[in-house]
Amino acid sequence: MMNRPPITRDTIIQRSRLMPSFPNVVQEILATLDDPDTNLNVLVRYINLDPVITARVLAVANTAAMQGRRDADISSIFAATSLIGLSKVRSITLISSLGAFIQKTAAISLPTSFWEHSVAISICAQELTQHVAQPVNADAALISGMLHDMGQLWLYTLDANATRACWQKSITSPLGIEAIEREAFGIDHATVGAWLAEHWKLPLQIVQAIQYHHHPDTALANPLVPLIHVAEVLGNALDLGHRDQNRVTHISSVACETLGLVLDDTIGPLFGRIEARSRHANQFFSLAR
Repeated sequence: MMNRPPITRDTIIQRSRLMPSFPNVVQEILATLDDPDTNLNVLVRYINLDPVITARVLAVANTAAMQGRRDADISSIFAATSLIGLSKVRSITLISSLGAFIQKTAAISLPTSFWEHSVAISICAQELTQHVAQPVNADAALISGMLHDMGQLWLYTLDANATRACWQKSITSPLGIEAIEREAFGIDHATVGAWLAEHWKLPLQIVQAIQYHHHPDTALANPLVPLIHVAEVLGNALDLGHRDQNRVTHISSVACETLGLVLDDTIGPLFGRIEARSRHANQFFSLAR
């Protein structure tokens, strides 16, 4: 391990104060999911304050209108929502706001693959919610997927060279990335990410999904945990994000059984949707703002 002071929870929280503010809209969306009217008002208020997200929502809505051979020009968020649906508007808002947060957090140059991997796993997780027997909230899955490697970003901002070395070593090492990080930093990204999520007052189910996404058998009572694990494994298997470290070390059979997910020939259409949505999102939600 490198000669550095031990990284504690207090260290992580204190240093997190140097990061941009976590987007309040994420907590507001989670808090109002059971009230569609309030949820819509929260979204409209937030989107109207952000011209980038406004443009993205309206672009998706107008594309849908053209495909439906509608002549009307969609120019309001309410009209866009009525056309493309509240869930799609939420997804655009969540990915955009969390993506901007990731970009601002990385005060130094962040590899594009980190962003692409985060988006890909968030979409994979969201799509999986429609194919598992266990009920899992699609928005919580998307948020967990976007943030599952946030601890890696924190380590990267602490020491970019050491973090890159961990990533490079993970490509060929029999050790998992967490063990390699513990050798270098005395702590792993899953623990760092979970402590950050707690600090941001995210729900326990999301905290646990971040903390145990490499070891889902530890917390199977929370179905979001095995879901994020499976989403990352599938994302790596499909080479979404095109990272050098996209390799499949193992997939927990217990996680698949817990979710009621059968990985057979019938799942092919799911893979196709995941790949198509990931490609589109990584083009549409480019960090160039």
